[in-house]
Amino acid sequence: MKRHLHVACAIIEHNGKVLAAQRSATMTLPLKWEFPGGKIEAGESTEECLIRELKEELGISVLVGTALPQVTHSYADFTVTLYPFTCHLAGGTITPYEHHELRWMEPQFMPELDWADADLPVIHEYMCRTVATAHGSL
Repeated sequence: MKRHLHVACAIIEHNGKVLAAQRSATMTLPLKWEFPGGKIEAGESTEECLIRELKEELGISVLVGTALPQVTHSYADFTVTLYPFTCHLAGGTITPYEHHELRWMEPQFMPELDWADADLPVIHEYMCRTVATAHGSL
């Protein structure tokens, strides 16, 4: 039976852009782009996980915002359920402790990167919400 990971991830918004993180060459799914975050520990809420992981991975503190729908994706050797949230920087200097590269980008350009498959529905949902908000539909 494949292992099933539960991961909180952050869509960090700042000045109209979103932070994309490229996994290191030594990580699972090497050099794929993702939203930063990490595995939810026993007894930890998704919000607590994000706050902890973003401090560990990037050296920043965030304000956790809106939850987006969770996404479950099965890779060849594991399954992951993502719990995405929009977040805003609250402090610290972004430092890529675990990632190969970090990139601030306008949301409409996110699909140009080579994302981990599990993140693709999150991008789609986020972009739909961003467009709807920009047009006053939400």
